[in-house]
Amino acid sequence: MADNSFFEEQKEQSLVKSTIVAKYFDAWSKVIISVQKRYPHHTQKIAYIDLFAGPGRYKDGTQSTPLKILTNAIQKSDLRERLVSIFNDKDENNSKALEETISNIPGIKKLKHRPIVYNQEIGEEVVKMFEEMNLVPTLFFIDPWGYKGLSLRLVNSVLKDWGCDAIFFFNYNRINMGIDNEAVKSHIESLFGKDRSDLLKSKIAGKNPVHRELLIIEELCQALKAYGSRYVLPFRFKNEKGKRTSHHLIFVSKNFRGYEIMKDIMARESTSLTQNVPSFEYNPADFLPRQTLLFQLSRPLDDLKNDLKSMFKGQRLVMREIYEKHNVDTPYIKKNYKDVLRDLYDNGFIEAISSKGKPPRKGTFGDNIIVAFPE
Repeated sequence: MADNSFFEEQKEQSLVKSTIVAKYFDAWSKVIISVQKRYPHHTQKIAYIDLFAGPGRYKDGTQSTPLKILTNAIQKSDLRERLVSIFNDKDENNSKALEETISNIPGIKKLKHRPIVYNQEIGEEVVKMFEEMNLVPTLFFIDPWGYKGLSLRLVNSVLKDWGCDAIFFFNYNRINMGIDNEAVKSHIESLFGKDRSDLLKSKIAGKNPVHRELLIIEELCQALKAYGSRYVLPFRFKNEKGKRTSHHLIFVSKNFRGYEIMKDIMARESTSLTQNVPSFEYNPADFLPRQTLLFQLSRPLDDLKNDLKSMFKGQRLVMREIYEKHNVDTPYIKKNYKDVLRDLYDNGFIEAISSKGKPPRKGTFGDNIIVAFPE
């Protein structure tokens, strides 16, 4: 199995993936630390755990995710005091290279807790260890080369505790090929669950590639949600020609605020917008000239407008409530809701006033604007 070829150069996809994780860690850590400061008698630690960490740098010298996280932490006094960082790679060459690279980061000794690097295979023992621990608030990043070591139990073992979120790399190409392969049946079942993987096989039989992908990702998201109130957000990566999906980055949280933050980050990293609705996709083909007709036919903001008119018919509520109630499992971001509500207001379909009884200021639509939909 190839391992280090991935680190030969930093492909644009890897840079985007690393950027998404590092940006989320930065925003997530600020939220967690602000809560910890209000409760000084509770734990004042936060953790970043990466179980498939790699050597720390690509062959071209570019920092990979672990170095971005640590470099960011060194620059911030609150993080320097709180961050516990744990890295692992089962390839001894990678773990040794990572240890050396970390030790050479300028200012690394400013961190109160020295980063720990392990060299272990990720299996049942590690999962059991996490299941039995009470974790401090942890951002958990799982980026295996294929699918070995990635399981629902592993993700759930970390998400059980307060403040813990997970981001994992879903190698769609390999998993898509593995679903019907008896040789890797146990890995597929550990990812989807036995019943769900059996059902998935029958669902995808004879489906075209686009429909097949939608079904596989939907089943994965439902499997993750089956363990409680969770928000799941996938971000897709296409291959160089933009024809096929190579992998997804999947975010899981128990908290709407985390979902909202990550949605905004993934929206900004998307390579295309249709009516200002992000694609939640990195597609190299988006940088090439394209035919525009199909994009003119796709009008997602019109769909959102019709959805809101139907869902909130006869109701009176504030803009933030409308956004929170409708937003989950849709491609829309807060700006899309403000644009649509502004348009509905300008065209006389809804009534809208501020808490002080004033109309919304021209061209804006604040979070607390009260909206009344007609019957």
